[in-house]
Amino acid sequence: MPVPAALSRLRLPVIAAPMFLVSGTDLVIAESRAGICGSLPSLNARPQDTFDTWLTEIETGLAGTSAPYAVNLVAHRSNDRLLGDLETCVRHKVPLLLTSLQSPGEVVAAAHTYGGLVFHDVISLRHAEKALEAGVDGLILVCAGAGGHGGALSPFALIQEVRRIYSGPLVLAGAITNGASILAAQAMGADLVYIGTRFIATTEATAAPAYKQMLVDTTARDIVYTNLFSGVHGNYLAPTIAAAGLDPAHLPTPEPGKTYVAGHKREKPQAWRDIWGAGQGVGGITSIDPVATVIDRLETEYHAAWARMNALHNTGSTKR
Repeated sequence: MPVPAALSRLRLPVIAAPMFLVSGTDLVIAESRAGICGSLPSLNARPQDTFDTWLTEIETGLAGTSAPYAVNLVAHRSNDRLLGDLETCVRHKVPLLLTSLQSPGEVVAAAHTYGGLVFHDVISLRHAEKALEAGVDGLILVCAGAGGHGGALSPFALIQEVRRIYSGPLVLAGAITNGASILAAQAMGADLVYIGTRFIATTEATAAPAYKQMLVDTTARDIVYTNLFSGVHGNYLAPTIAAAGLDPAHLPTPEPGKTYVAGHKREKPQAWRDIWGAGQGVGGITSIDPVATVIDRLETEYHAAWARMNALHNTGSTKR
C-alpha cells in the first residue's frame, strides 16, 4: 500500500506531532507551508466552539497551496468532546486524522465518508493489530524515547514486527530531531517520521519561553519515563518534576489507575501544564528558531546523510 499522495509530495517525509498545550494554528500553518504536515490536537482549542474557528484559520493560512494538515483526536471515553470535534473535522474535511488510545473505528468510518485518512498511535504489535482491525489507513509507531506519551520498544524491534503483518504507511516516532534520523527511519522500513519535541523550541509554538529554553539546556539524561502524572507512561523533563517538589530519581509508585497528587510543593501538578513533556532527542536542540529555519536545517541534514550513504555504497564499504 503506497503512501497517500498528499503525504508523498512533502518536502520531507515528516508529520509534526500534535502536542497538547503547544501546537496552535500558527505552528501548524508554518509547518505545512514549510513543506511538512503540520498538526494539532483538537483539545488545544478551548472552548470547544473555538475549534471550528481554528480549522478555518488553518485553511485560510494554507490557501493556494497543496499542503496537508492533520488533527489529533483522543479516542477515549474520557474525552467528552470526541463526537463534537469529529463532526467539525468531517465538516472541514480534514485531510488526516491522528488518533490515539482506544479503537478508532468510529473516527475511521466518519473520515472515510469524505476521503479522509486516519493514522493511529501504537506502542506494540497487539495495538497495531487492533488498529488495523478498525480499518486505519496508517500506523504511527511510538517507540522508546518519544516525547509525551511514549512506548518502551526499540524502533528496530517494533518496525520489524509490524512489517511482518502490514505493508501500508508507517510513521516512526521517538527521539527524532535531525535529518539523518529521518533517513535512518526510512532505512529501517518507515515511510515517514513524527517530530514533536524539536518543534516546541520554535518561535511559532505556544509553549512558555522557559519551556523552550529548557529544551535547549537539557539532554537525554534529563528525561524521566513515568506513568505518575497521567496514568500512562510518558517522557518528562526532570527539572519540572523537581520544581513540583518531587525527586525525579525517586518517584513514588502510583496506585493502579491513579496518579500521585499529594505530598509535594504544589497540591496537584499536572502533566503538560506543570510537568513538561519532551523526548530523548532534546540533546540535539541547541537553539530556538522559526519553523522554516528548523525545516531548512532538517533538509540539509537529510541530504547530507543521503550523500554519506551513497558514498559508502559506491565504495562498497560500511566504514567511515
